[in-house]
This record gives sequence, structure tokens and C-alpha cells, in this order.
Amino acid sequence: MTTAILSALPDEQTGLHALLDQPQSVQHAGRRFLQGHLHGHAVVLALSGIGKVAAATTATALVERFGARRIVFTGVAGAIASHVRVGDVVLGSAFMQHDMDVSPLFPRHVVPSYGRSQFDADEALNASVFIAINDYLQASKGKIVHHFRSPTVHAGLIASGDQFVSSAAAVQKLRAELPKALCVEMESAAVAQVCHDYAIPFAAIRTLSDRADDAAHVDFAEFIQTVAGPYAVGIIGQWLKNLPLPAA
Repeated sequence: MTTAILSALPDEQTGLHALLDQPQSVQHAGRRFLQGHLHGHAVVLALSGIGKVAAATTATALVERFGARRIVFTGVAGAIASHVRVGDVVLGSAFMQHDMDVSPLFPRHVVPSYGRSQFDADEALNASVFIAINDYLQASKGKIVHHFRSPTVHAGLIASGDQFVSSAAAVQKLRAELPKALCVEMESAAVAQVCHDYAIPFAAIRTLSDRADDAAHVDFAEFIQTVAGPYAVGIIGQWLKNLPLPAA
């Protein structure tokens, strides 16, 4: 089974590239895909770029061109819920587009022709990823050096939209509209919809880089290099190590 590891930005998965066994680079649809093996499992690494359209294009290519049979997205997000903090990790249990609005033809947030506003993560895949996140954070306790306290793992709704949320007013608006949303980013809901169409499992791991408020642009660049990237390497590595190896 080929597993696709998807991120929006290079620093979110650079460390994974370095660990890839027998890497093969393939140019397709204007993107570079890296095929190889990690911890004995066939994988393809890809960068979606930023935004829902770019993410959907890349996810479709991963399925159609590279035969991905599950997709795991790893990257950063901005916190929305008041109880989640910078440095925490969110595992998406459901995904929605906070900027989808075809009203009055359909209720706000509902995706036309699907009759739903949310697409769920795969329960079995999420269960294995959740264990890996906790295994990695427990094993890394005291070894990860950054200025945040020990991270907490949350599972819940992730909101995606084609905008970088970077003001306190925008966060308050999202909280009012989507009281169950834990964080906001720009890709996962689109990938979840593609995976729903192809009936393949999807999971998304987001490390919270900022509060999605007026200081978001200040926190983002440093965090993605020093925390989110190492977390991606550690969590994905732990998850693959936990999985049974494919039959010879």
C-alpha cells in the first residue's frame, strides 16, 4: 500500500526527504513528487502548495498518478478554540470549508451536491495516528528544545479557507460561526473531499504555530522551521514504525 505524505510548505517535510530510502523524483502536474520507502513502507512525499485548489490538485494526482491508498497531511495551523495553545497538536476528526457559502441556494458551509458541510477523517487511520503522536511526544519529552510548554494533543474539527487568518476580529468571527472548530488552515478540507470522492482514508496532523490573530505573521516563519518540521518527522516516523510491515 502506498502512503502519501502531504504538506503545504517545504519546511513542513524537509526532514522526511532526508530519511527517504531509494528516493525517486517525479515531475507531474507542475509539482515534484518523491517516491521511496520510509521505515519499510512505500511512500510518496508531495508539497501541495498553499490553498484549497492547489491541495485538491495534488491530492488527485497522488491517487491517480501515484496510486496512493491513504493520505496523511502534516503541517501548521492557527488556533481558534480558546483551550488550544501554540505548540499543541491537532488531529482532525472532521474538516470543513469556513469560506464555503452558496446561500441562499444552500445553507452556509454546505458543499453543493454533497449535502454536507463536513468531511470526516478515517477512524481507523486516525486511531493509529493518535497513538503515534502520543508515543512520539512521550518519547521526546525533555529532548525537544523550544520555548513552549509540553504540548497537548487535541482531536476535533479543522476549518480550511483560502485566506490566512491573522486578526483577532477574524478569529472571533470564526469562533462565533464554528464553535467546535479547533484551528484554521488552508488545505485539509479540500484534501478530505478528494479522499471522500476516491473512498480512501485521510488524516491531518496540524501543529499550532500561532493564535491566528494579529501576531500570527510574527510567529509563523520561525515556528515552522524549529518545531513543526521536527514534529512532522517524528510523528510520521513513529506512525510508520508502529504499522505492520507489508508482506514480502
